[in-house]
Amino acid sequence: MPLLRLPHTPSLPTSAPALADLLLALSAARSLPRGQQLHAHLLKSGLLSSPAAAVRPLSNHLITFYARCGLPVLSRAAFDDSPSPRPAAAWSALLASLAQNGLPLPAIAAFRSMLLFAVPASDRSLPSAAKAAAALSSPSLARSLHALALKTPFAEDVFVGSSLVDMYAKSALLAEARRLFDLMPHRNVVSWSAIIYGYAEAGLDADALRLFKMALAELEPPGVNDFTYSCIIRVCSTATLLELGSSVHAHCFKTSFDSSPFVGSSLISLYSKCGLVDEAYELFDQMPDRNLGAWNAILIASAQHGHIHVAFHRFREMKAAGFSPNFITFLCLLTACSHAGLVDEGKRYFALMSEYGIEPGAQHYAAMVDLLSRAGRITEAVAFIEEMPIEPTESVWGALITGCRIHKDADTAAYAAAKLFETGSSSSGAHMLLSNAYAAAGRYADAARARKAMRDRGVRKETGLSWLETAGKVHTFVSGDRGHPRSDEIYAVLEEVGERMEKAGYVPDTSQVLRDVGGEEKRAAIWYHSERLAIGLGLLVVPEGQPIRVMKNLRVCVDCHTAIKCLSKCTGRAIVLRDNNRFHRFEDGACSCGDYW
Repeated sequence: MPLLRLPHTPSLPTSAPALADLLLALSAARSLPRGQQLHAHLLKSGLLSSPAAAVRPLSNHLITFYARCGLPVLSRAAFDDSPSPRPAAAWSALLASLAQNGLPLPAIAAFRSMLLFAVPASDRSLPSAAKAAAALSSPSLARSLHALALKTPFAEDVFVGSSLVDMYAKSALLAEARRLFDLMPHRNVVSWSAIIYGYAEAGLDADALRLFKMALAELEPPGVNDFTYSCIIRVCSTATLLELGSSVHAHCFKTSFDSSPFVGSSLISLYSKCGLVDEAYELFDQMPDRNLGAWNAILIASAQHGHIHVAFHRFREMKAAGFSPNFITFLCLLTACSHAGLVDEGKRYFALMSEYGIEPGAQHYAAMVDLLSRAGRITEAVAFIEEMPIEPTESVWGALITGCRIHKDADTAAYAAAKLFETGSSSSGAHMLLSNAYAAAGRYADAARARKAMRDRGVRKETGLSWLETAGKVHTFVSGDRGHPRSDEIYAVLEEVGERMEKAGYVPDTSQVLRDVGGEEKRAAIWYHSERLAIGLGLLVVPEGQPIRVMKNLRVCVDCHTAIKCLSKCTGRAIVLRDNNRFHRFEDGACSCGDYW
């Protein structure tokens, strides 16, 4: 047979070092067809089965080549084809391929096999094993791997230490991660990023921000990387710290990290969650390089702000750009359909998942139940739950109870709540949803019993909070709050605006007050909800022409929704309110949700 020739390559080299260099170049270029041609040539020539030390690197490079092409199964085949005994470099290449391509269990199994073959752990194999352990999030495995690392000469290696910190952080062992981080003699950007990520995931925003500032001070140029920036932007996004997030964005711009798709995705989420969806759209349109995360970020931004047709259009654009949707993509689309009551569209997207080989998860089923029950199709929602191939989760039953509350179906709400409590849930949300459903139906005695059952179970109601950020400070309120330094002014401005609202026709809706009390007491119970107090401060401190942005941890009640619509018309102010389900933009007496939420 004639010698195989690669496209644009005059002839294949014959020496092992030259072949190794060629394989490295093809690996860097991720040129799968040419690399496979070269692999075929190496098999036919018998070089891969030679025990000669000079040709051993060829097998290692083949393992890495397939890893970089995203084909870990072929990496394993190349490893199995290599002559025994296999050197540490081959084991390390295999471990890296499996760990980096999302196969943590095979990676750990390969690591154990390596140790059984008396190949010691090294500074190359330990980081890959730690990455696999991090993906499995197993505390016992994490501790065992750290114990093994301490027995090697590489315990103080910065790359090994950084990978172990990351492993502990992702295994919910933050105290161990921090202890190891503090003991490291040398730290790099990976170390700092890992510990910042750990604090951010644990919801310890202040600690994450403090560590980020320490990293900026300690690390030499170029300093932190795009992963670090992405982590800290997510912290700002979760806490809706717009001003701080904007400052980090400016820092990214100065260091050119704003062009990273990971940073860009985080910035889209930041601006969207802070109520500035137009800025999120502009940022997405200006991104030089988009990944699937960026597409998903813009989809969920569109869905949460009620821009349903924008979400559908972006989905079509994403497919046209060559991206295949994943389970997050479809969750975004189902959320969009739920926010608009588009049942038929939601069913179509749910069915479309199978065409992409995606098995629906608990979140997708919960989204479908939410879609059906919000649209008033309670019976269909119950039938859908009964036909689910997986056990209904707390979120599934919670979605059904929410729909029952909206449509005043107290009996089905009670059935759903009983099913939810059978799962052992201790969430206060289900108890309150059931109580609200009874109250909405005028069954106050049942509502009182539902609240008593919550107390008897030792479950405490989640406190409703609303907050507003201005001048770099976050102001937080609870219902009837009098603790703010400007409380007197806030109450005065709300009273003054309230008089204008009542003249304009606003009548308080007290149907969801849980107690059977008189009208004035009911009115007092809802008039100073936390979001209204935050808006009252906004009327005092946010300049005219700028929207008042308020965040809330619970769903906005019906009366507050109606009242804020009226308030926006009476004051001429735009108000952006994010509750725990979606965004509402109130302007000139109307809301962007179309009163469907």
